[in-house]
Amino acid sequence: MKKHKVIFQPSGRRGEVEEGKTLLEAAQSLGVDIEALCGNKKVCGKCKVRIEEGYFEKDNIDSGMSHLSPLTEDEKKHIKPEDGPGMRLACSAGVYGDLKVFVPERSRAGKQVVRKAAKELIIALDPAVKKYNVVLQPPSLHDMTTGDYERVLKFLEDDYGLKELKFDYLVLKDLQTVLRKGEWRVTVTVWMDREIIKVEPGFEEACYGLAVDVGTTTCVGYLTDLSTGKVVNTESMMNPQVPYGEDVMSRITYAMTNPDGLDTMQKAIITGLNEIIERVVSEIKKDGPHPGHAIDDLTIVFNTAMHHILLGFDPVYIGRSPFIPAVQNSLNIKARDIGLKINPSAYIHVLPIEAGFVGADNVGVLIAEEPYNQNEMMLVIDIGTNGELLLGNWNKVCSTSCATGPAFEGAQIKFGMRAAPGAIEVVQIDPDTKEPRYKVIGKTDWHSHLEKINAKGICGSGIIEVVAEMFKAGIIDKSGKFVMDLQTPRVRKGSDGKPEYVLAWAEETSIGTDITVTQGDVRALQLAKGALYAGAKLMMKRLGITEIDRVVLAGAFGSHISREASLTLGMFPDCHIDKVYAVGNAAGDGARMALLNRGKRIEASERARWVEFIEIATDPAFEKEFMQAMHIPHMKDRFPNLKELLAKSGSRVEIKG
Repeated sequence: MKKHKVIFQPSGRRGEVEEGKTLLEAAQSLGVDIEALCGNKKVCGKCKVRIEEGYFEKDNIDSGMSHLSPLTEDEKKHIKPEDGPGMRLACSAGVYGDLKVFVPERSRAGKQVVRKAAKELIIALDPAVKKYNVVLQPPSLHDMTTGDYERVLKFLEDDYGLKELKFDYLVLKDLQTVLRKGEWRVTVTVWMDREIIKVEPGFEEACYGLAVDVGTTTCVGYLTDLSTGKVVNTESMMNPQVPYGEDVMSRITYAMTNPDGLDTMQKAIITGLNEIIERVVSEIKKDGPHPGHAIDDLTIVFNTAMHHILLGFDPVYIGRSPFIPAVQNSLNIKARDIGLKINPSAYIHVLPIEAGFVGADNVGVLIAEEPYNQNEMMLVIDIGTNGELLLGNWNKVCSTSCATGPAFEGAQIKFGMRAAPGAIEVVQIDPDTKEPRYKVIGKTDWHSHLEKINAKGICGSGIIEVVAEMFKAGIIDKSGKFVMDLQTPRVRKGSDGKPEYVLAWAEETSIGTDITVTQGDVRALQLAKGALYAGAKLMMKRLGITEIDRVVLAGAFGSHISREASLTLGMFPDCHIDKVYAVGNAAGDGARMALLNRGKRIEASERARWVEFIEIATDPAFEKEFMQAMHIPHMKDRFPNLKELLAKSGSRVEIKG
């Protein structure tokens, strides 16, 4: 039977599908959960998916509607113009060619777990936006020479000391109506003591801002009360640009190879952020046709590629040597100018960029963790599709960026998937029997052979744990190669003749097939971790140091990987395990700090220029460092802390101390 390649986004699941199978059948066979409430009777219309058109170089796939069976009458009943282009019902569309399929959030049965909860921040409140109560005397015939504009400005100067203010034009247009509606008692919102961006009738105490972190894979927004500093609500979603590439280079390539690629991706992320805005304000129950207009300030961080795409800057030049961004400085842009549905007169504060591939998200990490205020030598790793590193202390801080690829997100792994229910995320392997036990997202207990646990695949934290456990159990050697003379059915040759380890037998899964870890999976992880280690090592050489005092794992992913597993693999140089810790979404923390304290915006701009960026890809020593770092934990470097840690756990694997 002829087969075709099908890739589902944003889960990242992919595989060969028999010709004629429906997209729903393909999804079920690959462990992709799509809503199908009617049981494939083609009447509920819940399984809508979008077919991506064009050639996708990274995946070497040419996708389009022409690769599906013709549109059916059942589909015509459910697919509406407002659904957008390229929509089909997964239960009706048959596969007759290679396809890239995006499953909208409303069509997903197993929702993506986006772990970017807000933590408590200790910071002085001095937001860029503040509200002031204004009380005016009703005008009389004696006031004919003084306009409403002038009277409001005089009150703000006399009572609050605010001088030389100006009005946003849209606010000024409505000023007379609002003053009279409020019976001359209004609330004036002022940005940076310079501009009036809102006038509301009556007295309004609550003032809201939104801090946004746009990652390559996920986006999150933190609605914050600027008068208290408290996070009121948090909303997140998968980055809607994922269908156009799983990593930044893929999206840059998409913009280069498709005439409307940049416009398509910009519209996708703006639409996605507006969905977050709409959902996040539901907590404050604002009435009216535009509830998002309750948000009067917004700070945003992202990597350089996401920065350029969202702002509509052509990303082609950051994809070519010498990788020069359109702008490095911070920006203040009117919300209405880029279509974000908050107060249209409000400003979007874009944090600065450090260098070509070290973006505003790393600046967010920088001002949140403040290595420049530390005595200890601190390594901060923001792990994701693109790894960004900071190393240093009060004397000097270096930064760099590593193209780790999407392996850490579970992509490009045979049974890899995003962090969603059914994903294996915690693994232990008995070093004697080679038998595993594991936990899946959505279940609290370890799997039991007596109970089906419905595993679907392995997420990024799971692949790190299982490969580390395979090394500790002697299933792979320090080069990452499988040891094939073990007396266990778990280690075998796959259908392609290459070694693999069976993590879950078919009867334990919900996809009807064994979930395995292949030699290719191990290599993909080695490439990713090798890039991180090499980046850290080259920065250590630049600073003239041989040891690191602390390792900080930033990002949602960094918060959910095992410290022991990451140290065992050699994702970073040796460090005492008690000095390795996770801080959560530090980039988002930095965005919130800039929202709550205008001094942090100045600090971000100054420190972004103070940090020394190191371009490791052009360093003559990079290739050697990278190849040595491919070994587990490393070809030559000593790991005395890891050796002691593994000895305590009873592991018999040999580590240089």
